Amino acid sequence: MSTARRAHPLLQNGAGGDDGDDEREEEEEEDGDEEVEDEAAEDDEEEEEPRLKYQRLGGSVPAILSTDAAASIAVADRMVALGTHNGTLHILDFQGNQVKEIAAHTATINDISFDADGEYIGSCSDDGTVAISSLFTDEKLKFEYHRPMKAIALDPNYSRNYRRFATGGLAGQVLVLTKKTWGGYHKKVLRDGEGPIHSMKWRTDLLAWANDAGVKVHDMKTDRGIAFIERPKGIPRPEFLLPHLVWQDDTVLVIGWGTSVKIAAIRTDLSQGLNGIQRTIAAVGSEKYVDIVGSFQTSYHISGIAPFGDLLVVLAYIPDEDEKEKKFSTSVTSRQGTAQRPEIHLVSWKNDEVTTDALPIHGYEHYKAKDYALAHAPFSGSSNAGGQWAAGDEPLYYIVSPKDIVVAKPRDAEDHIAWLLQHDCHEKALAAVEAGQGRTELLDEVGSRYLDHLIIERKYAEAAQRCPKLLRGSPSAWERWVFHFAHLRQLPVLVPYIPTENPQLSDTAYEVALVALTTNPSFHELLLNTVKNWPPTLYSASPVISAIEPQLNSSSMTDTLKEALAELYVINSQYEKALSLYAELLKPEVFEFIEKYNLHDSVRDKVVNLMILDSKRTVHLLIQHRDIIPTYEVVDQLLHTDRNCDQRYFLHLYLHALFEIDIHAGKEFHDMQVELYADYEPRMLLPFLRTSQHYRLDKAYEIFAQRELVREQVFVLGRMGNAKEALSTIINKLENIEEAVEFVMDQHDDELWEELIRQCLQKPEMVGMLLEHTVGNLDPLYIVSLVPDGLEIPRLRDRLVKIVTDYRTETSLRNGCNDILKADCVNLLVKYYHEARRGVYMASMNDEVHGNRVDDGSSRASERSSSVRALDIKSRTRCGARCCLCFDPLPIQDISVIVFYCCHAYHLSCLEGGLDLMRSNSNQDSDNGSDDEDGSPSGESRMRCVLCTTAAA
Repeated sequence: MSTARRAHPLLQNGAGGDDGDDEREEEEEEDGDEEVEDEAAEDDEEEEEPRLKYQRLGGSVPAILSTDAAASIAVADRMVALGTHNGTLHILDFQGNQVKEIAAHTATINDISFDADGEYIGSCSDDGTVAISSLFTDEKLKFEYHRPMKAIALDPNYSRNYRRFATGGLAGQVLVLTKKTWGGYHKKVLRDGEGPIHSMKWRTDLLAWANDAGVKVHDMKTDRGIAFIERPKGIPRPEFLLPHLVWQDDTVLVIGWGTSVKIAAIRTDLSQGLNGIQRTIAAVGSEKYVDIVGSFQTSYHISGIAPFGDLLVVLAYIPDEDEKEKKFSTSVTSRQGTAQRPEIHLVSWKNDEVTTDALPIHGYEHYKAKDYALAHAPFSGSSNAGGQWAAGDEPLYYIVSPKDIVVAKPRDAEDHIAWLLQHDCHEKALAAVEAGQGRTELLDEVGSRYLDHLIIERKYAEAAQRCPKLLRGSPSAWERWVFHFAHLRQLPVLVPYIPTENPQLSDTAYEVALVALTTNPSFHELLLNTVKNWPPTLYSASPVISAIEPQLNSSSMTDTLKEALAELYVINSQYEKALSLYAELLKPEVFEFIEKYNLHDSVRDKVVNLMILDSKRTVHLLIQHRDIIPTYEVVDQLLHTDRNCDQRYFLHLYLHALFEIDIHAGKEFHDMQVELYADYEPRMLLPFLRTSQHYRLDKAYEIFAQRELVREQVFVLGRMGNAKEALSTIINKLENIEEAVEFVMDQHDDELWEELIRQCLQKPEMVGMLLEHTVGNLDPLYIVSLVPDGLEIPRLRDRLVKIVTDYRTETSLRNGCNDILKADCVNLLVKYYHEARRGVYMASMNDEVHGNRVDDGSSRASERSSSVRALDIKSRTRCGARCCLCFDPLPIQDISVIVFYCCHAYHLSCLEGGLDLMRSNSNQDSDNGSDDEDGSPSGESRMRCVLCTTAAA
């Protein structure tokens, strides 16, 4: 697959050369960047995320390389060893800080090797020496070979396995030295006479080296050769392009030489090779053999190679055209100052390139392929080829040039997120952060950049929708974006997502949001919903009200905005203003609002709107509070409204309800009410006409005449005194004799009877009906006598029979009632007479005084009682409170008084003189031994009123 070549800016942690080199490098980097940008523009659509990131090694490295040049490097688990051209071995930590310095050689250090435990380090140099030093003790060994030594490999178990190591150089011998038990070293030559040894790597029991002939693998346990892999054809001599060996694991050897890459797998049986490639090379008689499981050619020179999980990291040197034409026929590999940047290629075993990164190495234009080296830190983990390396499971790659060291390592989650953001993949970046990749703090940065991207793309709605997820519970972030949206005039799209709690923002933020919704009618619905949903304690309603009120009389004012303003008035305790808007908007809840806030006085100028909303409830409200809502104001509003409504019907409902509660409350509008009744409820006219005294009869009659309301006309005519016309209307229009008779009876006018008879005689049928309904009121014979001869009256016989029968019945009932009445009168008079003959004895004043004697205040009470008694007697007797016989005043001391029911009063002594006469009369009356007429036994002495008895006699 094709990939875009990227130039990576490096983080410089230290000076890497003199100022002139830096300036030259910056200029060259700018030129290179322009070239890379051009290439990237061509393949932008195919660009994939890089797998590696780069950083210059800082610490002590810039200072070391400022006076020396790097020649070789090796990496252990805990440290890095850097060999220079002056023969010094620098032990560094992973940040480049020098830990130890070893003056091991006097010339260029060609190769460095650590044991597996990282306790010993071996190096070889062009000065023909091999040095082995302990990193934690003072133990040092040095071997002289008098020929430049190019490769060294310590036994991985050097400290535990007889201090064994292998080395080789221009002498062409592969030497294995083993420490003897009794001292000294045993030297063994594994190979000789095949040319200089250029590279050597030891893994477990396997030792691999490269010479002019090719690569050989030797089993150190069995001391047998396993395989020989020939040198690729067509590549220059090793002194110009060195072979590079690296063990990917215990059984896989990667070989990079010139433009060829081979992957050799060590097998222990005869099964099929990896990836379906059959075994190609095997050592005769050996249990182990080698399969070439991967092989490909490159278009560049290989300056280093290392494993990257299932991929390979290749340090590539790009030859110029002259070098390609010469095809390595000469020793000149590049012209001075024209070399290209080295590159890191990440490729598969089938040479499928994943990424390609151009490295801005200091002074790269002056270097050759063999001036570069690539080393990697050993790691035991495995890579995730489809994603990122796990923390702590990432290898480090050191790209070495004479004056610069660059560290490459797999991009972590944060690098992945940064790349996604750089390439506008904000959703993927956000998903990666939320999945736990990278630091939690990245969410704020990713969110902010995502929102910035959406704003730049003018995707305001999407940006607003993302805010709750991206800004989370940060009040400051929310407020910043609220004001940013406000600056962009896009705040309405954010309002539905602004939080009201967790977090709660400043009141200014909420006020700005609400004010922004007042500017455009399309936002008014959102404004209303927001005002209803947001707690009123979050903001002050005054700024929002001030923004809306200037629009009240403009074309931008909508009903929704009015309702929102009403809600704000309520929040601001301006209930009367809110009521005006609710009434104007005809909101059904306005009645509950009036009751809740006791706004009955404010209803006075809103009658029409309330009537339109709910006439029944409005009438009830107006009647219930008629003391504060005058009738004339209600009528005036209904009469002069310009609203499109049936104001006369509303007026009828109101006046009717008012009349039922208080007949005098709207008396000045009774003339109007007559007309309203005639239009909307004629059945109520007669009750109203009979009850009210405040309407004009002539106007009412005119109304009834126009609407042909006959009975109402009759009533008004009767009220006007025009009884004859009223009677004529009943007879001629209603043709209802019963109503005519009832009307005549109500008028109590005998002339109307004559008029009734006269008008009925003109219609035979009316005469018959008149005969049926006048029984008890007129003499039927009188009516019959007035009937003209020859006038045919329908059903006359039956009607006469009924008249006679009804007359007899009526006469019988009348006589019976008279007899009963007379008998009742006689009986009551007799009873009254008997009661009136009985006297009432009243004790003397002395008796009362002695019978009611009390303390010192008794005389005063006696006087008061006497006065009251005298007044009582005077009020209940005739003759002015004097005795009817002696005419002296009744209240005389020590004389009792007798008062009869006829109201005549006597002194008891005055009546005693006439007792004999009354007794003699009583004896004469009772000779037969019978009872007295009043029911008392005969012979009993009784007092009787002298005056009444004398008059009766």
